[in-house]
Amino acid sequence: MVLYMDIHDLPGVTSAAAAEAHMRDLQTQAKYGVEYRQYWVDEREGKVFCLVSAPDVDTANAVHREAHGLVADEIFEVQEGS
Repeated sequence: MVLYMDIHDLPGVTSAAAAEAHMRDLQTQAKYGVEYRQYWVDEREGKVFCLVSAPDVDTANAVHREAHGLVADEIFEVQEGS
């Protein structure tokens, strides 16, 4: 599994809406062998960041697409630090 950080540009996003979308990801992820670990919201800038373990970018996006339709605008492979 590879670790990715994705970025969504969502003007007007709220913490509540992001929480709902994340819950849908969690309900869908097992079907794809993906783990959406954590997310962060910047309401002022209209950004949502998701940390996900997935076999590849396309599979990570497939979960978002099926769960709520909000695929990432950018995805970066990252390494976990302390």
